[in-house]
Amino acid sequence: MSAMKTNQEFLAELPRLARPEIPYTTLNLGPTHPATHGIFQNVLQMDGERIVHAEQTIGYIHRAFEKIAERRPFYQITPLTDRLNYCSAPINNMGWHLTVEKLLGIKTPKRVDYMRVMVMELARVADHIICNSILGVDTGALTGFTYVYQWREFIYEIYEEICGARLTTNMGRIGGFERDFNDIVFEKTRRFLREFPPVWQEFEDLLLRNRIFMDRTMETGAITAERALNYGMTGPNLRACGLDYDLRVHEPYCSYEDFDFQIPIGTTGDTYDRFVVRNEEIRQSLSIIQQALQRIESMEKVFHAEEEHYYLPPKQEVYRNMEALIYHFKIIMGEIDPPVGEVYHAVEGANGELGFYLVSDGGRTPFRLHFRRPCFIYYQAFPEMVRGQLLSDAIVVMSSLNVIAGELDA
Repeated sequence: MSAMKTNQEFLAELPRLARPEIPYTTLNLGPTHPATHGIFQNVLQMDGERIVHAEQTIGYIHRAFEKIAERRPFYQITPLTDRLNYCSAPINNMGWHLTVEKLLGIKTPKRVDYMRVMVMELARVADHIICNSILGVDTGALTGFTYVYQWREFIYEIYEEICGARLTTNMGRIGGFERDFNDIVFEKTRRFLREFPPVWQEFEDLLLRNRIFMDRTMETGAITAERALNYGMTGPNLRACGLDYDLRVHEPYCSYEDFDFQIPIGTTGDTYDRFVVRNEEIRQSLSIIQQALQRIESMEKVFHAEEEHYYLPPKQEVYRNMEALIYHFKIIMGEIDPPVGEVYHAVEGANGELGFYLVSDGGRTPFRLHFRRPCFIYYQAFPEMVRGQLLSDAIVVMSSLNVIAGELDA
């Protein structure tokens, strides 16, 4: 019996194999396959267990968010951004508010910046918990997932204290937050910073040197830095290839330049490196949250910019003051015309560069709004990454890319 071919040997033979007379098997992986974690369809051409070609179909939950947004006032667009990457919705919310503030020329106080940083890094941690723990499940290790998932729920409890919502948060406002963080937010955040790191270390110890996990992930779905750049990859998937591109450092926003943190990078761009990079990013995010928390608590309690034309007045004032009621109505209904302009602003989302291209013609709604969704950009590399791999590899590669259906389709 001949030895099983390696991925490289199989790839070398693909030009010879790609002939019409070779009887390949067509396999529909999805759109309802439980291991794809969403409604993705991949039509695979198989030579036995090896993938010769893959072609993905997207759009199963396309909701035309951009066109809906072009018919809504700016404040009513925030809930739409929740439905992009719903695993880290506050980052979407903050990215949208920062874009509008760029158009309007609003400068937020430092404390507002630090509050946003704290929330966005909590969201990044929650997103990476989901990605890496489910990657463990896809390699047969369920225990780690059930162990760490409770801490994602704990982060949602912090969200709930801030804005009353957990998953789709609709958090914050143009110019800041609706209200200041209460004592419970700070208390729960301190507890999270104290109790979560040893739990995450235990989770990492379960997988990082686990022979089964290593065999399933090393040299699986590898991509070079050059190819990743050609595809337009950003975020952890790019950094796993060895490039340290991070918008928080290269194009700082929300006063990220005030924080001390490292950018974790990999070397091979494979599934294992993507796992390791996200693990270390969680630790860096915890450090950023700690720094933000210390600064917030020592600063004057301001939680929004002084901007009466675009920042909603306090609710108690709306109930008893006619002027506040008028402004509330005008802002919500988009009756205060924004300036004419064209802006692009991006934040470092959990999956990479999450950008908002906004064109205003001075009307109550955007003339044009486009979301740059990182999932949509890097998912196009999936066929190349699984070519020559085993069928089981396709599952872990997709899982390690962290393809979120809501962000992919929008």
